[in-house]
Amino acid sequence: MVNILHDNDADIAILNGKTIAIIGYGSQGSAQALCLRDSGINVIIGETEVLGDKKNPSWENAKEAGFEVMTIEQAAEKADIIHMLLPDEHHGHIYKDSIEKHMKAGKSLSCSHGFNIVFKQIVPPADVDVIMVAPKSPATEERKAYLEGFGVPGLVAVYQDGSGKAKETALAMAKAMRFTRAGVLECTFEQETYEDLFGEQNVLCGGLVELIKTGFEVLTEAGYPEEMAYFEVLHEMKLIVDLVFEGGIQKMNSVISNTAEWGEYVVGPKIIDADTKKRMAQALKDVESGKFAKEWMEEARNGCPNLLAKRKALGEHPIEIAGKRIRGLFEQKK
Repeated sequence: MVNILHDNDADIAILNGKTIAIIGYGSQGSAQALCLRDSGINVIIGETEVLGDKKNPSWENAKEAGFEVMTIEQAAEKADIIHMLLPDEHHGHIYKDSIEKHMKAGKSLSCSHGFNIVFKQIVPPADVDVIMVAPKSPATEERKAYLEGFGVPGLVAVYQDGSGKAKETALAMAKAMRFTRAGVLECTFEQETYEDLFGEQNVLCGGLVELIKTGFEVLTEAGYPEEMAYFEVLHEMKLIVDLVFEGGIQKMNSVISNTAEWGEYVVGPKIIDADTKKRMAQALKDVESGKFAKEWMEEARNGCPNLLAKRKALGEHPIEIAGKRIRGLFEQKK
């Protein structure tokens, strides 16, 4: 069983007198920075001021929110806890260029996803703490829950305990962002990284998107109207997922018709079958072995040509084109 920790297991006072540098003021960076600051923690922002020949909007957004904003190197030098919330593909080179020289004994290197530590894109010195504090939520919902006086569930992990207080620091950060009000699961960096990548690839993003696209294609190629196909395989997906989220699969089954439930049992296993499970198992092995990470880092170093091509192709898929039109029609009725 996983150890689940709550407010009573954490002491926010551990962060008294400490400065946390949030590296990257994007969606997670802004949400976590605001929650930490609202809990009385001293937060600074490390960002890039200019991207190409333009002002970096993240730099400007952080300044407008009232934060002290500085270069990543300046923030790394000043902070006691360096909390990296950049896209995964940028962690390695930014750490090497701007942070590594400032990782001294007594400091903490923190993140919300273990990718770069687990796959050795970052190799911190042995005398620093390396911790993870990760919300299990999109940034918007995380911030919303904090403002409502509660919090979203989270994860905490310790990869390296140079100070002997690494776990306490991670829990204090989680408490400051109110994750401990909902409950945080204690895990390892490897568990979080492998499960997160597997879930994204096979179920949440890769599996779900391909299921939706394929269902739309089968219906429209059989002559059914795009509008009806869109509502059947995409629009209603949210309604079903909401029911599962609220009370599990049986809660969803208690709401849908008996006909739909019977179809779930007899047709679902024909679509997601034993061969699908074998391919999922292989995908997990590719994550655990580092094969996926190696391929992704190579893609990122080359400027992401395949990612950009697939992104463009998705925008041209009939369900995306139809979806924009259909959503527009309903927006006009408001």
